[in-house]
Amino acid sequence: MDPGATSLNDAALPVRGKLRDGFQLVLVGLGISVVPLDTAVNIAFPDITGGFGLPIAMIQWVVICYVLTHAGLMLAFGRVGDIWSHGLVFRAGLAWSVAAFVLCAVAPSFGWLLFFRFLQGVSAGLIISCAPAIVTSLYPEARRSHALGIFTLMFALGSAVGPLIGGALVARWGWPGVFWFRAPIALVALLLLRGLPARGKTGHAERFDVAGAVLLAFGLVALLLAINTLPRLAERDYLGVVMAAIALTSLLGFVFWEGRAAQPIIQIELFRSPRFALVNLVSALIYLVTFSVMLIGPYFLVRYTGLTLLQAGFVLASGFIAMAVASPFAGTLVARVGAQWIAPLGGLATGIGLFAVGTWQPDTPTLLMVLSLGLQGIGTGFFQVAYMDIVMAASPLAHRGVAGSLSMLTRTIGVVTGAAALTLGFQAFESAALTQGAGEVEAFLSAFRTMFRLAGITAVIVGATIACLAPRQR
Repeated sequence: MDPGATSLNDAALPVRGKLRDGFQLVLVGLGISVVPLDTAVNIAFPDITGGFGLPIAMIQWVVICYVLTHAGLMLAFGRVGDIWSHGLVFRAGLAWSVAAFVLCAVAPSFGWLLFFRFLQGVSAGLIISCAPAIVTSLYPEARRSHALGIFTLMFALGSAVGPLIGGALVARWGWPGVFWFRAPIALVALLLLRGLPARGKTGHAERFDVAGAVLLAFGLVALLLAINTLPRLAERDYLGVVMAAIALTSLLGFVFWEGRAAQPIIQIELFRSPRFALVNLVSALIYLVTFSVMLIGPYFLVRYTGLTLLQAGFVLASGFIAMAVASPFAGTLVARVGAQWIAPLGGLATGIGLFAVGTWQPDTPTLLMVLSLGLQGIGTGFFQVAYMDIVMAASPLAHRGVAGSLSMLTRTIGVVTGAAALTLGFQAFESAALTQGAGEVEAFLSAFRTMFRLAGITAVIVGATIACLAPRQR
């Protein structure tokens, strides 16, 4: 055998391995994208409420039924991936999502749409619970922050493309189009993905903590429902009180059980670190205030600016495009400077961008709208990469699926809480303006500006707080 030929073949092996890993990364990104592509649904909010003859306030249930479901299941699914296979859980999510998207698209009534959104939430929980673990497993541990930057890039690209595609689909086929177009995407990823790495796989050496999973799911679902229903106490609706009691009981039971379980779902002792607990709380707050863009923004852009659906979709997408561009750079900065410095910088930029949105008028130039959301997107991208790196670094390698799930769970909690709190706040400010004699348009615009200014101030305060604590935590 020619020694030169042997050397050439040996040299080709790493290249082939890189090409294989690169192809896998593209397919994983394609599969992940069906979750952030749900931003396409936001641009369809006016068409959904109009098609079913619903008030604006009802649209929050389209968000809550979906997000509430994967919030309650995500950590449990992440632990299943740690024990058996991250790839298996991921592929199961893709298969489930194909059916869920089709069912949502053919929903005959608003009630059925909400039920099918629940089914879609199950598939989203399966996919995103193990997605961060799969992406980081394709890179050496020393390049973890770079891998998280790539993951954030994937998520942001899907979120950015969603409103663009959604605007075109709604204009041509109505709101069902924002669901059915994702079914073939999930199917292609499912059929082509092979040999996904399964870091943390332990086979039969560990048992899944069923009791802990049930307590956690009940606690999270009840907590988020309580947040949504407590404002109705003034109407003598006490469901929120009941949900709050169930949530408190379940979550306390979960903490008690996990502290004594031989193989817990999550390492409770991690939260004894003030910095770790703080950064998770801040993550939920950041996503709470940034969800105002996708919840309230579509109504402003579609109804009051004169933009077409496609143009409005582009404006909404601009923040996610900026987030996608900034994420790999954020991963590099986290590796060089440290996550504890990049996280507050991201919070500050997010707040300034949101406050700028609060200055919009119907005649504000489109370029200024794009720049406002672009700054918010850059800030959110910086914060998310830094936050995920903190969570991953604090968790054992064998619990990488749970760590990734936790980093996505705080986003989910922020979105669900935001759907309720932002809707309630917007209605309060709009009603106050109407009571003072403002017209319908003026009342909407007044509430819009107030909500975004408050969101921006909140994010700035949060960012400044982390910045003050960062030197002590280093």
